[in-house]
Amino acid sequence: MPRYYDFIDRAPAIGKLVIIEGEETLLAERVLATILDRLLPPEVRALNLDLFDGTDSDQLSKIADAIGAMPFLADRRVTVVRRVHEMRAQPRRDLWEVAQTVPEGNTLVLEDLVPPTKKSKPEPMGVLAGRTALRIDTTANVDVRERFIKETLAELGGAAQARVIASLAEGEGELAAIRTDLEKLALGGKTITFADLERESLAVGDPKAYQYASALVAGRAGDALAIAFDMFEGDPRGAAIPLISALATEFGLIWELTRPDGELPPRHRWRERTLRPLASRIGERKARFGYERAVRGFEAIVTGRIDDPRLAVELLTAEIAGRIGRA
Repeated sequence: MPRYYDFIDRAPAIGKLVIIEGEETLLAERVLATILDRLLPPEVRALNLDLFDGTDSDQLSKIADAIGAMPFLADRRVTVVRRVHEMRAQPRRDLWEVAQTVPEGNTLVLEDLVPPTKKSKPEPMGVLAGRTALRIDTTANVDVRERFIKETLAELGGAAQARVIASLAEGEGELAAIRTDLEKLALGGKTITFADLERESLAVGDPKAYQYASALVAGRAGDALAIAFDMFEGDPRGAAIPLISALATEFGLIWELTRPDGELPPRHRWRERTLRPLASRIGERKARFGYERAVRGFEAIVTGRIDDPRLAVELLTAEIAGRIGRA
């Protein structure tokens, strides 16, 4: 089974069935983009590509139809089913039955982001497929992470101390968080030091608090709560402080951008493109509300006025979601 860079470097043949495994969503997205680039030139892609969300249980018959459809002015037709790892047991089994019907000349890509070695029920698609599929493992070991970091620095025209590269490569931060760190740290044009990394990094710490805040201000309260609950599973008492602190920071930045001539602090200017549209949607009054409400929640947790930190985060999330609405 090729790992990510084996697939990129060696370009193995792509047959009827491809299963993208592992846990790195950023690498999974790049694998999918590479597959589409290899199989479907841009001029025929729209007519020969079908994308499905595996969690939509009503899509199975449409997936079956797409798999069997003839290519149009192209050598191949490609069907992609994403988020298979989030499907329930019976729909997964039904999808696997459909996956056996791919005709020669067409390709089905299943995004089943679980570790290839994980023993679970129902079985991962890659385990079911065995050698009948091209299985691509997006798990990022130290070697993969180090090469990813060096490539990212090269793309950004940046440089970093060896200690910085080693710390990120040997750590546990997601590659998306690592890339975000490098993007903002490389803005200054100087070599990134370990002190820079400790001060600014999401990957060295836990990026989930920032992901929670970003999801909530974007109007995705359900995603925000899922991230928060995951943090509470690992730290039942201590998760609330980083969550609410990140939320206060996020609303503070948005509030600043809603003001006339508002400008982000230098360390956050790399986020201008993302936060400016949110500031326009949320507006000054709601941004101020979110900031002040998060600050009060933070103070209540720190001073011990709230006995149940998890409930406090749930209520704060619901209150802010109700006030700012969905994107």
